[in-house]
Amino acid sequence: MTSSDAELRLLAEAREWAALDPDPATQASLLELVSLVEEGDPLARQELEDSFRGTLQFGTAGLRAALGPGPNRMNRVVVRRAAAGLAAFLVDAMAGAASGTRPRAVVGYDARHNSDVFAAETAAIFTAAGIETFLLPAALPTPLLAYAVRALECDGGVMVTASHNPPQDNGYKVYLGRHAVSHDGDGAQIVAPYDARIAERISAVGPVDSIELAAGGWTVLDGSLAAGYQRATAGLAMADRFPARDLRIVLTPLHGVGGRTALEVLAAAGFTDVTIVAEQAEPDPEFPTVNFPNPEEPGALDLALEAAERLDADLVIANDPDADRAAVAAKDPDTGAWRMLRGDEVGALLGAHIAARLADAGTGAETDRPGVFANSIVSSRLLARVAAAAGFAHEVTLTGFKWISRVPGLTYGYEEALGYCVAPDLVKDKDGISAAVLIAELAATAKAAGKTVFDTLDELYLQHGLHASDQLSIRVADLGLLDAMMNRLRVSPPESFGQSAVEVFTDLAEGSGQLPPTEGLLYITRDLTRVIIRPSGTEPKLKCYLEVIHQVGSAAELPQARQAARAALDEVLHDVSEALGL
Repeated sequence: MTSSDAELRLLAEAREWAALDPDPATQASLLELVSLVEEGDPLARQELEDSFRGTLQFGTAGLRAALGPGPNRMNRVVVRRAAAGLAAFLVDAMAGAASGTRPRAVVGYDARHNSDVFAAETAAIFTAAGIETFLLPAALPTPLLAYAVRALECDGGVMVTASHNPPQDNGYKVYLGRHAVSHDGDGAQIVAPYDARIAERISAVGPVDSIELAAGGWTVLDGSLAAGYQRATAGLAMADRFPARDLRIVLTPLHGVGGRTALEVLAAAGFTDVTIVAEQAEPDPEFPTVNFPNPEEPGALDLALEAAERLDADLVIANDPDADRAAVAAKDPDTGAWRMLRGDEVGALLGAHIAARLADAGTGAETDRPGVFANSIVSSRLLARVAAAAGFAHEVTLTGFKWISRVPGLTYGYEEALGYCVAPDLVKDKDGISAAVLIAELAATAKAAGKTVFDTLDELYLQHGLHASDQLSIRVADLGLLDAMMNRLRVSPPESFGQSAVEVFTDLAEGSGQLPPTEGLLYITRDLTRVIIRPSGTEPKLKCYLEVIHQVGSAAELPQARQAARAALDEVLHDVSEALGL
């Protein structure tokens, strides 16, 4: 066969990569791919082209991609370069510190394929660069790594995880602390401009065989740090003010690393009637019982809900595989069926519960240190009303906990994608385990009063209006289609949604006094219906977030209000689809 010049260049680049690859497994798979391409296999050529289509970009989410050989995949070459670049950044950041002060960093990892290898090599590279390095002793939850950054007074932290991505993926999440960022960002995920500065250092790294790895010298932490996190997290429970503990919980870590930690924390907080879903209890990088290891995905909670029905449980709590998110399900008293609560519903419940906790503790807007509640722009507006009624300030941020966690004076923050930060002094990030403690506390308190979490939610609706939300996600094969759909909306802006005229239109890409620029469009209609349309930051999707608000005069009106809200959301969904040309 006659190979084109492009194919010859691709094959040469692949062989050069394989010659320097320190991992025999990815080296062998790459050479096999090269052989298949030489034999004319079109699928192999497509895979090889994608693996070498540019370099995996380091951004505010760090790195995340499928495992495999090549610069556009997660592998030991890419991770070594990332670690070397991050090490250079941390050393530079410490240049102005006191003489003799070494940078400090901590590295953690989950149970995905190669997570332990990527973490160990990162520790070796950090150590060789002169960084005092700590390595978590086992596959542990992401919140524990975020806790360690602050507890150990580190300048940087790395968590090797792909969170709730498919089994074939892995990732590299970066936190900065102490001297690397301002005080409000201490211990949080990176944001601009730090991501670009780290990316510059990564780009400047030489060939992979020039990167030095120490043979030892880092500290493998013992169990005391994890024990400290567990004590502090269990200690969030206020048994003196909220003493109820009669609650039967079904817990699933979805084959992730949070199961044992969550069980021990809940038990230490007094919640001992907890049954873990046996089939999903142990870490397994293949996630064999779910199609997609994300509690938001249909079917992910089926085993947990079956166990809850069988055990006559009160509550299901599910953590995603790295345990930084928490999903909640309960039996709806209106239908008698189990259902998962939306992230906005849990976010409002936790907000109201935290406000009550702080009021009971004598902490709130009446003190000289008022708290701040925050949520991402795509989350419900209900938390703002809950905060105002309780006397707390409220802020809206861009999507992602890298922004929420940086709100000055943050007391509580959440985003609709099942992320909750209930103890920002402990973990400056979302934490599905500390959230589980407070979720259990509020559910047990409701049960002791003869109510369910749905009754508590209804009380919020009666006070602040029924806030109902929904989403439309459009997955595309060609990323160019996302730009085309966004441009279509800018050229032909919708005039109404759900028969209500658009009164406020904001192009989020232009930024505002409250938010830095981000790609997205926001619409608010005369009846306060809100539509936000934005490309996903992690997947090839266009995401549309819808919310309608109905005022409710009495509990008797709630069933009708729910039906009206659902009908309104369906109408808005139709109008959004039409505006996008679907």
